[in-house]
Amino acid sequence: MNFILSNLNCSTIRGRSTFLGLSQKRQQATPEDLWLAAVEAAESKQAKDIKVLDLREITTFADFFVVCSGANARQIQAITDEIETQMKKLGEYPSSVEGYQNAEWVLLDYGDYLIHIFTDKARQYYDLERLWRDGKTVVL
Repeated sequence: MNFILSNLNCSTIRGRSTFLGLSQKRQQATPEDLWLAAVEAAESKQAKDIKVLDLREITTFADFFVVCSGANARQIQAITDEIETQMKKLGEYPSSVEGYQNAEWVLLDYGDYLIHIFTDKARQYYDLERLWRDGKTVVL
């Protein structure tokens, strides 16, 4: 143990990013990088009609919404699982997951960005794109 500690310099101990390699990845990822990773994960499970809304100029509780649809409950759960798996690889964990069991509308709350996965029927009913129409649609 003494040997290991004697070879560490002060910046390694303070920053830890060089030593652990984990926080360095997280510090480099912007919210845009992270929601893009979520979009790619959703695409890999054939999510439909993926949209990203930039809400930074109209609200303070989230910067972005990612909205997509799945064909049925099973696909929605698969999309959710894949997004969570890919985000965990980036060191991101949702503070809350709502609606997973029913899978009509699953909400993944990652703080700066929220991910909404709907059935077609629920998406039409709640119509988040209309409710948040003052937000900018991000071109993917």
